[in-house]
Amino acid sequence: MPNLIIIDTGCANLFSVQAAFARLGCRARISADPVAIAAADKLLLPGVGTAAAAMHNIAARGLADPIRRAQQPLLGICLGMQLLGEYSAEGDVPALGVLPARTAILDADGLPLPHMGWNTVRHQPEHPLFEGIAQDSHFYFVHSYSIAVGACTVAESHYGSAFSAAVQQGNFYGVQFHPERSGKSGARLLHNFLHNL
Repeated sequence: MPNLIIIDTGCANLFSVQAAFARLGCRARISADPVAIAAADKLLLPGVGTAAAAMHNIAARGLADPIRRAQQPLLGICLGMQLLGEYSAEGDVPALGVLPARTAILDADGLPLPHMGWNTVRHQPEHPLFEGIAQDSHFYFVHSYSIAVGACTVAESHYGSAFSAAVQQGNFYGVQFHPERSGKSGARLLHNFLHNL
């Protein structure tokens, strides 16, 4: 089983993500230690709260450069995915800059925000993160900001307008939904992250 580190940004429900990996037989460790992060086989960047608070915590803990320098597969979840971009309009803050993307308020076309609940996801055929997951499978979302569909989009969803449900740039991956809350499809995606990338 890969050595998985969940990066401790101090602003996420780390234990629900850790429990989701435990159900897959993986004993993920929570750490903010740059040495442990560099030595891990896989990295997870969770996120709950605002981009401004998360980037403040990342900077205060000296985690920005260790994340940017990561060579191993790294998966950002929800806010963690948005932080991989260049900038977030949520708090008007620069982000980590490893994805050529920016986060903006979700164009929900009058639908209520946050976008909260189950929604379908359409992914690139053959993408290893979605192996064994049917097109238009349901995943659980909670967000008011999003990354527009663009060059790094590997899956999209729709709430008022289309937005990136999953992104990839090199070894950096991100999902806007919460796989740890997304039943069998979410569990399969986490399995794929552990074993396919």
